[in-house]
Amino acid sequence: MSESYTVIATLLGGLGLFLLAMELMTDGLTLAAGKSLRRLLSNWTNTLIRGVFSGILMTAIVQSSSAVTVAALGFVNAELLKMRQALGIIYGANIGTTMTAWLVAIVGFKLDVHAFALPAIGIGAFIMLAKGKGPRLGIGRAMVGFGLFFLGISTLQQGFEGIVANFDLATLTLAGNAEVAGYLLIGIVMTILTQSSSAAIAITISAASANMIGIYAAAAMVIGANVGTTSTAVLASLGATPNAKRLATAQVIFNIGTAIVALLLLPVLFYAVEAARDMMKLAPNIGVSLALFHTVFNCLGVLLVLPFNNLLATFLEKRFVTVGESLAKPRYLDKTTAAAPMLAVNALILELQRAAGNIGDAVKQTLDTNISNDALEQKINAIHQLSNTISNFIVNLERASLSDEITQQLSGLMRVDQYFMSCAVVLEAALEMRSKLGRLPNVNLEREIEAYRNKSSEFLNSAISADSELYFEKLENNYHELKSERDVLKENLLTTGTRGLISLEQMINAIDFITEIKQLNEQWYKAIKILARLECDTRQRNPENAEEAAEDIDALNTDVAS
Repeated sequence: MSESYTVIATLLGGLGLFLLAMELMTDGLTLAAGKSLRRLLSNWTNTLIRGVFSGILMTAIVQSSSAVTVAALGFVNAELLKMRQALGIIYGANIGTTMTAWLVAIVGFKLDVHAFALPAIGIGAFIMLAKGKGPRLGIGRAMVGFGLFFLGISTLQQGFEGIVANFDLATLTLAGNAEVAGYLLIGIVMTILTQSSSAAIAITISAASANMIGIYAAAAMVIGANVGTTSTAVLASLGATPNAKRLATAQVIFNIGTAIVALLLLPVLFYAVEAARDMMKLAPNIGVSLALFHTVFNCLGVLLVLPFNNLLATFLEKRFVTVGESLAKPRYLDKTTAAAPMLAVNALILELQRAAGNIGDAVKQTLDTNISNDALEQKINAIHQLSNTISNFIVNLERASLSDEITQQLSGLMRVDQYFMSCAVVLEAALEMRSKLGRLPNVNLEREIEAYRNKSSEFLNSAISADSELYFEKLENNYHELKSERDVLKENLLTTGTRGLISLEQMINAIDFITEIKQLNEQWYKAIKILARLECDTRQRNPENAEEAAEDIDALNTDVAS
């Protein structure tokens, strides 16, 4: 019982250290990442081939594909690298990790990278305790996280090394395909338990050199170690950003795909290995053959995946999509609509109506004090991103093919987008003020604020399309009614605060809050008025309504100018 408890406790401790290390590295890299680090990483990985060579070099230096993979996940998590850039590092790390097999086969040892863990933790902790700020604090956190990562891996290895070491491979009696499948599974399990493909490959080469297992069985274990090493990336991606999860998934797909190819071509690969070994005049021993086999099938995997890299990246980008990413991605804008000005205007109207709906939802949640800030910040950020996309789409349209009418409409649509962008900025301020406001001790005032908040929410979620002839009149009446209510509410707050019935801070916070709502109402009103009029204009493109359409355009220009 005590031995089992020790294994479980060690495993949990190692897992905890590992996850803590990931968070510290991500936070530290985010703080420490100045323009120079971002530029350096971008230059290293600005092409797929560069990314592959970066992965090979980094893995060869630190002797751990897991460390490089986790570092890449950390960079992606901290938004220092894009997911597409980091894919090359993942591919290269698989080739770089073959250096360990060569060291074991030729030299008989591997570098102990865990020796860096404690010094990194110590130096990082001193930097943090020295009250470093900004980049210095980030460097300290990243160093502590880096050290804890290796310490966590080491702890996990200690928890299972006895189980792995005491397993006698010679007791497994299988033949043919069953033997390959059995040893493949052993390689996977050993790597998952030790969290080190290097350890599993070292054991494999030692067992094969001692004639405990055959060459094909050893090759299957090496392939299994390649698959098992993906567990580190999967573990590191827990609780990470969607892009980090996509990168971990990419490693799983790539390693499993490489393993399948290697298993199918096992006899052919060993024929190539023997030919290459003879050509390079290497010693004819099992250790060297396995190291060469490990290198050959990983290089083959990279060569096979490179032509399909864009397809893989596109597939991954459709996975682990958050609410914010879904809202931020345009639904109606694409190259097809951009090619035809009339289609572009219609698509922009639909996209802006969608943006209006997103803003309405965000406003409703902002004015509801029970909704968490994190979810709202994600939505507000998505509104910003979508507005930027819409603006860029309008700016990048081919100007030479645009008529004066289309140009005027696009100008109005750009103004609508800017109003919506202002709404997002005001929403951020309102969200901050909401947390400061609290509840007022004056019941009547609290009810007035709640009534104004609810009416504003209804106004900002009202119809965004001119569904009747009275639409514009109703819209204007509702807006001016809200404006009058806000003026009365502000006067009541000033009077109540002057009488000392609420504190000065409560009065100021409440006035600031309703002012933010007023600005939201104002920006929304301007945007929706133009957008609805533009929608009416697109419906009236036949000759009979040309005069009426012209009047609408003139009215639009007046609104834009104001």
